[in-house]
Amino acid sequence: MTLVEAIVLGLVQGLTEFLPISSTAHLRIVPAVLKWLDPAHPWNDPGAAASAIIQLGTLAAVLGYFRREVGEVMSAFVRALVRGRPFETFAARLAWLIGLGTIPIVIGGLAFEPFILTSARSLQVIAGALIGLALLLLVAERMSARRRELEDVTARDAVLVGIAQALALIPGASRSGTTITAGLFLGFTREAAARFSFLLSIPSVTLSGLYELYAIRHQLAGAYSLPLFAATLVAGVSGYLAIGFLLRYLRTHTTYLFIVYRLALGVLLLVLVKLGLLH
Repeated sequence: MTLVEAIVLGLVQGLTEFLPISSTAHLRIVPAVLKWLDPAHPWNDPGAAASAIIQLGTLAAVLGYFRREVGEVMSAFVRALVRGRPFETFAARLAWLIGLGTIPIVIGGLAFEPFILTSARSLQVIAGALIGLALLLLVAERMSARRRELEDVTARDAVLVGIAQALALIPGASRSGTTITAGLFLGFTREAAARFSFLLSIPSVTLSGLYELYAIRHQLAGAYSLPLFAATLVAGVSGYLAIGFLLRYLRTHTTYLFIVYRLALGVLLLVLVKLGLLH
């Protein structure tokens, strides 16, 4: 991965991580379109090796944007434990709910890691996931009551949204897309679904990023470290801007823009693969 490739991938990661259009899909598509792939190793695209680490930049973005909420949740969690009343406030309960919602993606990530890093990254799978989630999001938009706020999250909600987050291990599904869709099906407002989605991303992105960082620890002293650092920095800045945009957008708009984008991109990918223009 060159420095230019790293900056491009960092920008793509930051702009697409929090929008319901799948950052993993775009990290797979961009190298394919720009012919960065080695024909002898078709799964060795830059996104496959580095996307989880670059996500640490978007982790910094979500921690920075929600620093007040994260601080309140952590302090309330500690105070509640010290007092022996671990669920005494909503902020304390939210910490437990985020932990509960993280369990499915940890189990899924460990159980299906070989498939996620190889066959699941085929453009056909990505196109199918883009289209499938778009249709689910469309149904959720039509059916959702959109009356519940973040304070209404229950343990059942956390488990269901957590399972939806685990489905985002399939490239093209989109972690924010699956969790926001699940939130809408559960009757949350668009903004509340997005906020819970972003907060739920913190432990999963942290764990996946550190896991991948450990996996390539021997390469970090070489030329690979500078591009990876640059990509992570760019992802953090662009991710911060993307969070602010999406929350403002969802206050007054539907998710139809993202539904149309996902459908168009999925269909375009299938056409390009069918014509042999992408492999």
